[in-house]
Amino acid sequence: MERVENLTAWRRDGRRFAVATVVSVSGSAPHPSGAALAVDGTGRSWAACRAGPNCAP
Repeated sequence: MERVENLTAWRRDGRRFAVATVVSVSGSAPHPSGAALAVDGTGRSWAACRAGPNCAP
């Protein structure tokens, strides 16, 4: 839900952005499937992941 709230706020503020989502992982990877990264036109980013050693609890 945090992902939707953050991106909704960016859109409400008129910020243009792109979102990338990890859809598949083969072998060792720093983030699992489902991890996402959003980057706006100024280079500011926001990341979210739902499981794995590099994700916040």
